[in-house]
Amino acid sequence: MFVIDTTIDAIQTGQKTIVKTFVQNESIAESMINFIDFQSDYTKKAAKATTDAVATFGEEVVKSTKDLSKFDYSKFGETFSKFFQPTTTKSK
Repeated sequence: MFVIDTTIDAIQTGQKTIVKTFVQNESIAESMINFIDFQSDYTKKAAKATTDAVATFGEEVVKSTKDLSKFDYSKFGETFSKFFQPTTTKSK
């Protein structure tokens, strides 16, 4: 998460520098800086939510894999193979 926040901050700092350099009207510049700050907060929250969701998904995949490894395949194979064994019938 640290890398994502640092990247977002670097981009937003660049945007603020451009606004401070090229926008001469103080009220417009202040409004744009506020927008950039709100944009930064939103982007950080969205990145955190996405990172948390991916982490949760990963944890659940690991849990499912562990549960799957506990499955008794030999018992399943024996039971399953019984369905394909020929049945004996009396001929008339």
